[in-house]
Amino acid sequence: MSSDTDRARRQRLDVAARREAILTAALRCYAEAPYSEVSVADVAREAHSSTALVFHYFGSKAALYAEVVTAAVAELSQAQHVAIEAIPDGAPKRDRVRASILVYLDHIAAHPRTWAAPLLGGEEPPEAVAIRRQARGGYVEALRELLRPAVWTRHDYALWGYFGFLDQACLRWVSQGCPDDQRDALTDAALGALEGSLGDWGS
Repeated sequence: MSSDTDRARRQRLDVAARREAILTAALRCYAEAPYSEVSVADVAREAHSSTALVFHYFGSKAALYAEVVTAAVAELSQAQHVAIEAIPDGAPKRDRVRASILVYLDHIAAHPRTWAAPLLGGEEPPEAVAIRRQARGGYVEALRELLRPAVWTRHDYALWGYFGFLDQACLRWVSQGCPDDQRDALTDAALGALEGSLGDWGS
């Protein structure tokens, strides 16, 4: 049964604030456990809310999770953009790609189990799968814009293949416990794979 404090907190929040509180709670829950292990009731408890309110604002567990994935993708993209923009003008393109990888590793290390779950065959709703697929296309285009390689079919495969290599390398890193002393080795391997498949760093 909800406490008087919980009921009072729910009553004080306006519509936007309550919805944001539920989403924030879901972000915390899904950072600790994958989709299949987090229930709507878990999110409601974390948000000091009720399952009825979670369904009212998000419609379904799948829709709520899709918003969690959208928020995580946006946060990662913004952090990578900031890191790349901090690189001085005239620096090698390789340095910018390295900066994006290091941010990605920070993102993974913060919640390795939930990051790895989809790659290991963990259950995710179609809505979240579609968001991840769209995000991957955005990552490829951002890398293409950064490197501006020649318009060759080989380079298209290289850009898409790089992210597949990076994910598998990071999955191996996660299986080792995300050791800090292996970050440079992983990063150099990913950079080498990209450079090798492109043939250079673009024009």
